[in-house]
Amino acid sequence: MADQTHVLFVEDDDVIREATQLALERDGFAVTARPDGLSGLAAFRADRPDIALLDVMVPGLDGVSLCRRIRDESTVPVIMLSARADSIDVVLGLEAGADDYVTKPFDGAVLVARIRAVLRRFGHAGGDRGDDHGSPVDGGPLTFGELEIDTEGMEVRRAGQPVALTPTEMRLLLEFSSAPGTVLSRDRLLERVWDYGWGGDTRVVDVHVQRLRTKIGQDRIETVRGFGYKLKA
Repeated sequence: MADQTHVLFVEDDDVIREATQLALERDGFAVTARPDGLSGLAAFRADRPDIALLDVMVPGLDGVSLCRRIRDESTVPVIMLSARADSIDVVLGLEAGADDYVTKPFDGAVLVARIRAVLRRFGHAGGDRGDDHGSPVDGGPLTFGELEIDTEGMEVRRAGQPVALTPTEMRLLLEFSSAPGTVLSRDRLLERVWDYGWGGDTRVVDVHVQRLRTKIGQDRIETVRGFGYKLKA
């Protein structure tokens, strides 16, 4: 298991859980599968997986609450699984700190692609920012008002106080800081930050922008209605 990517998979449907576990294991992942939120939280604390897949509707401790508990303790990537694309649970999961979501029923190949995309950007977020799109910043400190971004140490300060960002939030901020004052479309952000080579749900972008605003200042990222967002220089 030490040489494999370790996935925590929390799903209460026995058929989905067992079939998905087998599919992920065939693709080379090590999988710990649990049927409810409380046992999922225990497994997370015991095993410290590389990524967590959490179904929204699981007994004991629902997936959104489990995501919050995980996010309180770790920046490990989290993908939520939801049975409905239009469910408010999708937004709640993202607001709780999830990095992406996949709707059920899902194709195994699509799920694996989404897992690998999340893991790629998390690997780069730790300091190796070179990817297929190029590095979003050249390196060195950046300052925007009271906001300071150390692109080498991957640290952010606001008015001198450290700001804790998840890797996805950090990549989003780096993308904005690479082009201050320039409007970035949601589609561009999906491609650059979430590594989507296809059309994705822009709610992922909107919720993460809102989360980022609460940490770096509500007025630092401006909404340009009908076009996207821009970082105020």
